[in-house]
Amino acid sequence: MTPETVIGFARSAIEITLLLSLPMLAVSLVVGVVLSVLQAATQIQEMTLTFVPKLVAMFIAIILAFPWLMDKMVGFTRDILLNLPKYIQ
Repeated sequence: MTPETVIGFARSAIEITLLLSLPMLAVSLVVGVVLSVLQAATQIQEMTLTFVPKLVAMFIAIILAFPWLMDKMVGFTRDILLNLPKYIQ
């Protein structure tokens, strides 16, 4: 295994990890901003007001994005397993 192969493998693993985390992070960001504006407008500073809706929104995002997430993970794993002989040489 050459250093370029290892670096390429690590790079693709990091890229797929960031890609898979994107839906949940985006939903959390949007919900957080909306709730922050709501809290600023009403001057309610309750921690559970931000935590519980973010948790529910992220859970819904995971459920909605699950087929896409699994497709990406299975494709990445399949590529690794199919190219394993090439990596070993």
